[in-house]
Amino acid sequence: MPVVHMASIVPISQSVGANRIIPTVAIPYPLGNPTLSPAEEKKLRRGLVEKALKALGADVTEQTVF
Repeated sequence: MPVVHMASIVPISQSVGANRIIPTVAIPYPLGNPTLSPAEEKKLRRGLVEKALKALGADVTEQTVF
């Protein structure tokens, strides 16, 4: 089953063996940024989720950071 690991600290994702890794924004707000307007934050979140969905469909043979 394909899985995407979205995390703020990519080396940790790599150390646990995740094969599809999406870097996120920051440790306290991995999928958001409270300093943005609601519209900008929605755009940021949508972009990260769309990137994750593309990563799910990608053929990978080794750890890949998207």
